[in-house]
Amino acid sequence: MVDSVKSVVAIENVRAAIDQIAQTTLRKVVGRHTLDETLSETDRINLDIREILDVTSVEWGVEVTLVELKDIQLPDTMKRAMARQAEAEREKRAKIINAEGESLAATALGEASDLMMAHPLALQLRNLQSLVEIGVDKNTTVVFPSPIMTTIAELSAFLEHEAAAATATDPPLPAPRVTAGQATQPAVVAASRS
Repeated sequence: MVDSVKSVVAIENVRAAIDQIAQTTLRKVVGRHTLDETLSETDRINLDIREILDVTSVEWGVEVTLVELKDIQLPDTMKRAMARQAEAEREKRAKIINAEGESLAATALGEASDLMMAHPLALQLRNLQSLVEIGVDKNTTVVFPSPIMTTIAELSAFLEHEAAAATATDPPLPAPRVTAGQATQPAVVAASRS
């Protein structure tokens, strides 16, 4: 008590009044924060409560010297609601982090795609590397898609080269025929290792 006259004249029972206003202030201040904030920022909440108490208690001739949150007891329904809110907040953060990772991965894949388009052999080397990684096990059957138009073009070039190298007496090999339906379907190369 800093002013005993005010503490007797201004209010009937100072201790009960301070206790009442402390409880209502505590409810008001804690109600503005989430459960995570209440548990992690108790020092700031203590200061907020003390500032509000000082405004009222000084008029009563009393100065509050210390405010400290020791134990907060909540009704079970409120605990469940706050726990659901905290869980939803954690899920939100996890989804944001996951989306940021997907965005970075997509950017890196786009850059890798541009690089492979500039160097077609890089894609072929990457395909071969994938086959090596997949075929580590002894008993593995790998079904690996291969672009049919590139394969046909390479096969045609090979056949033309062979025909040119062959003697004039050998009959030329017929070129493979490709229909419109076959050109859009990817060829499948199967490799087996035992």
